[in-house]
Amino acid sequence: MNIELERLKENREKKRHWKKWGPYLTDRQWGTVREDYSPDGSAWENVTHDDARSKAYRWGEEGIGGISDHKQKLCLAWAFWNGKDPLIKERLYGLTGNEGNHGEDVKELYYYLDSSPTHSYMKMLYKYPQRAFPYEQILDENQKRGKNEKEFELLDTGVFDDDAYFDIYLEYAKADVEDIFSKATIFNRGSEEASIWVMPTIWFRKTWFTGDEPFMPSLRKTGPNKIRAFSPKSGNYSFTFQGEPELQFCDNETNRERLYHIGNQKKFLKDAINDYVIQGDKKHLNPKFTGTKAAAIYKIDIPAGGKAEVVFRMQREETEAALDKAGEIFQERINDANAFYGDLQERVKDDEMRMIQRQAFAGMLWSKQFYYYNVERWLEGDPGRYQPPQERKSGRNSNWRHLQNYDIISMPDKWEYPWYAAWDLAFHCIPLARLDPDFAKEQLLVLLNDWYMHPNGQMPAYEWNFNDVNPPVHAYAVQRIYQIDKKFNGRNVGDQEFLERAFHKLLLNFTWWVNQKDEEGKNIFEGGFLGLDNISVFDRSHVDKLFGKLEQADATSWMAMFCLNMLRISLDLCEFNKVYQHTATKFLEHFLYIAGAMNNISKENISLWDDEDNFFFDVLHLSGKEPELMKVKSIVGIIPMFAVEPIREELFDDLPEFKNRLNFFFKEKPKLAALVSNWIHPGHEKRRLFSLLRGHRMKSILHKMLDEKEFLSTYGIRSLSKDHLKNPYSLQINGSRFSVSYAPGESETTMFGGNSNWRGPIWFPINYLIIESLKKFDFYYGGTFSIEYPTGSGKFITLDLIAKELSLRLINIFRKDKDGNRPIYADNAKMQKDPHFQDLILFYEYFHGENGRGLGASHQTGWTGLVAELIHKYYKEKEFYPNAATLFKS
Repeated sequence: MNIELERLKENREKKRHWKKWGPYLTDRQWGTVREDYSPDGSAWENVTHDDARSKAYRWGEEGIGGISDHKQKLCLAWAFWNGKDPLIKERLYGLTGNEGNHGEDVKELYYYLDSSPTHSYMKMLYKYPQRAFPYEQILDENQKRGKNEKEFELLDTGVFDDDAYFDIYLEYAKADVEDIFSKATIFNRGSEEASIWVMPTIWFRKTWFTGDEPFMPSLRKTGPNKIRAFSPKSGNYSFTFQGEPELQFCDNETNRERLYHIGNQKKFLKDAINDYVIQGDKKHLNPKFTGTKAAAIYKIDIPAGGKAEVVFRMQREETEAALDKAGEIFQERINDANAFYGDLQERVKDDEMRMIQRQAFAGMLWSKQFYYYNVERWLEGDPGRYQPPQERKSGRNSNWRHLQNYDIISMPDKWEYPWYAAWDLAFHCIPLARLDPDFAKEQLLVLLNDWYMHPNGQMPAYEWNFNDVNPPVHAYAVQRIYQIDKKFNGRNVGDQEFLERAFHKLLLNFTWWVNQKDEEGKNIFEGGFLGLDNISVFDRSHVDKLFGKLEQADATSWMAMFCLNMLRISLDLCEFNKVYQHTATKFLEHFLYIAGAMNNISKENISLWDDEDNFFFDVLHLSGKEPELMKVKSIVGIIPMFAVEPIREELFDDLPEFKNRLNFFFKEKPKLAALVSNWIHPGHEKRRLFSLLRGHRMKSILHKMLDEKEFLSTYGIRSLSKDHLKNPYSLQINGSRFSVSYAPGESETTMFGGNSNWRGPIWFPINYLIIESLKKFDFYYGGTFSIEYPTGSGKFITLDLIAKELSLRLINIFRKDKDGNRPIYADNAKMQKDPHFQDLILFYEYFHGENGRGLGASHQTGWTGLVAELIHKYYKEKEFYPNAATLFKS
């Protein structure tokens, strides 16, 4: 066992808390719902980027390359100044949802390069221009641009054209659980000497205004290069800084005069260090060198092509010559990380694939965040302080008063989406389980806790609207992580406690879906939003405004998948307790009823399957009109493929009650049985198949999905058929015309803010489930089922090989092509060819349907981190298919 695995074991057994400190600061706290105290819920405008340097936050802290303890009492991060900016660079800049032509977007260049699972070693890169940061140019140009134009990015401003910038590598190395070295290595990439102010910064999260902290924490100068941090709850920490920097202190307190034009209650304010460095203004610095925020200020002149280094150390108890072993500790932790990934990537033979996978893992580990949100306290306000507007008590999230979040959670993107999202998190946990299955399991359980789940069984969607509905993929993730964890720890049996805890809460969530989203009890579901934003012609969450209702092929199929996931978990739990045979039966029967309803809704002879187009569509019911199929060829019609589960017959041999009920049901309900594949005939290795799709329907869906004129792109499966480019779908409702056309890039609509697009681009989570489903079908058919790939090519291959080939298309989004270009960066010459850019990978939210260019959030190693799992499986399975050499060539 390598050293990092030993640390994970020690942490799991609670012998040493290796994960107490980690990258738990967010990249953006301003502009979040948590910090919004406006009467109208205008979160983006209530606390802005310009406000952030002066505003003491209530619910969390942000920083560049920052870390904190797991309760975020004490925070460390890095700040910089190039001598020209109007403010020091303490936080990442970006446009709000209302400023960008495609919604919110960070406008900085930074990359998460490495991290071990316990964060014993971490590394990231921040690129900082030597010219004044072009804040106004970025804002003005993006506001001029419309929805049909690209976003205007930092590189487009020209500030990097002559390489007049700093590459700042930020690293952390743990000598022990709470003995941490931090280092900034700054390279001057320009052709002239340049100055930079480097400011490692320490501060306490402001907890003392809540009534929870009776004693103030404090930072105090104890030597020319030393600071002691003390908190009654946390005790002492000693900080030693390289050399003799200028130490300055203030308090983490709001500058009320600057923000609200009212008198300041405190003298020493949060923005005092900024004002001192920029303007030489000392009036809000504490001359006694104490406070709740402090920085060690270094002014460094770096020659052209040269570099400089700043190191500091945090310890519980100060030691002599505290920095002498910095180089040694960093090298040891780098070696530990290399050994960990060396074992994990043993089968990954290609160096570029290893690099992509390791950066994907790094992004996922860096994207952990301390997330604090007590909705009742947020609605009512803190004791003894000004009360929030009364409007909020009936506004956003007001029916989630029970919700109390105070955890380390994996974020989709710590700048663009610095809050958890239910279905995102489920996908995060799959690659995270390869690194740290304990953390993955904890993440899945956290959303199922009583203080997260609504008493009615609903899981919270995301902080902008906890009532929104995400696809119910949590059960899929639970079952998947259960299997990964079993293999990771070399167990003969899985983690029963984890599986049972999750299953019991998922039963409540399943019941919520049945009661709330199938109000008429027809086994046809109306999920609404389902995280797919603008996939439809209108906002599916508010179809009632059109005086109708929408019966959704995808919501219904997600529920069929949910049934099969719960069936599979029930069968896994039967290994420990045969009583779960009864829940297995319950979910089998519900699955069959859903299958029946999809083919004959409430016996109205209306089907979600269209025999004319051989595809699944939503059905729209308008008052006084006949139900109408909405013939939009989108992933909505592919999602029924996800409801598939091959199960070995031998699994039933020890479950007589389940087996008898199964046989009885198929005998008594032959029409339902006929809808869900052919149960009577066992497949490969005596597997039985539960699926919404029988042979004809599966072939029909795959025929469209694998057609390059429809869904199949060079880089994966598009979210909308390309056929809609020439043939847009349109619909007239109550005198208004709605339409959907193929848009392979950014969103061309303002629906859901316009910052994401499901009308053509490639999305990783959907593609991942397509690949997994194809493999499951192949498990049943055992390589005997072949289909034309691509459609019209005349070439037939097995479903398993199609899954592998689709995996490669997705992986190739990040790999260099024959011309040495990565599709994610399209025609961006700097990112493609510059030696200081070309091997830095960004993991975007989604990808252009034609050229693979990265779009949306740029650090979405949430679900786009699934590429790490695809690479893992690509090499794990490649060796078993020597006849597939043509599919596996670079």
